[in-house]
Amino acid sequence: MRAVLATSINPDAPLAGLTVDEHPDPKPADEAWATVQVKAASLNHHDLWTLRGVGIREDRLPIVLGCDAAGVDEDGNEVIVHAVISDPAWQGEETLDPGRSLLSERYDGTFAERVAVPRRNLIPKPAELTWEEAACLPTAWLTAYRMLFAASGVAPGGTVLVQGASGGVATALIALGRAGGYRMWVTGRDQGKRERALSLGADAVFEPGARLPERVDAVMETVGEATWAHSLKALRPGGTVVVSGATTGDAPSADLRRVFFLQLRVVGSTMGSKDELQRLVRFLQQTGVRPVIDQVLPLDDAAAGFARMAAGEVFGKIVFTV
Repeated sequence: MRAVLATSINPDAPLAGLTVDEHPDPKPADEAWATVQVKAASLNHHDLWTLRGVGIREDRLPIVLGCDAAGVDEDGNEVIVHAVISDPAWQGEETLDPGRSLLSERYDGTFAERVAVPRRNLIPKPAELTWEEAACLPTAWLTAYRMLFAASGVAPGGTVLVQGASGGVATALIALGRAGGYRMWVTGRDQGKRERALSLGADAVFEPGARLPERVDAVMETVGEATWAHSLKALRPGGTVVVSGATTGDAPSADLRRVFFLQLRVVGSTMGSKDELQRLVRFLQQTGVRPVIDQVLPLDDAAAGFARMAAGEVFGKIVFTV
């Protein structure tokens, strides 16, 4: 089958290790696993980090990249793949399993004609969502859903600041927040992307580090070191910063005096559970909100999508079709 592979690791030139080639068909581990014929799969920063060697060892290569997919299972059902693989013996919420992994870390991922996954990781794809839209949900949109509705502690009507205007998580936060009744403020380096954030539903946009008209109830933080100081300063007393990523570095000054004096909350958030993915799908069905798709490419042109993401040119999600 055709697949997009990580064949080597290069922290400085990650695309050098990207290969599109033939790869053996997946072999389900046991009867608890299923094979899904992939119709569409979406690109995440996780895939670039893999090519840089983050979260994976050289001895696991080559490995098929990709966490997210929508497709057809062995029984002909249209499904969405939940990307978090927990231990079969784990009884709790999947993201709390210390031994969990994502597709493309221990097991071949979704950038292929077929992928093997635990049957418990499949949920029905509703007819209202296209293959491309459904493929955007399991990582970026699920991360945004949990950050906003579960981790922030902010009720609808509150003010939420999103650091960064254009990535998959950021665009999902804007769209979900707008539909959920929040006042959504957004920062972004690029004026064009700030304007697109407004058209997507943001109530106000600002340059990075800008002084805000008032302090906010929560900050959605995926950038890390470059925006951390601004995120803390933007919060009202008792406010919350929800952290799900650190694309610019993970060692900022903590500013602990501000944290304890203003009784700020710092909450970590990672992906989401299968149950939350099902609720996210229902939310989209109820509201009509749909993922923002930057570009759709055939699987064989995956390198162009990776290059676009690496250059910071993406607004929304890049999707590969099979």
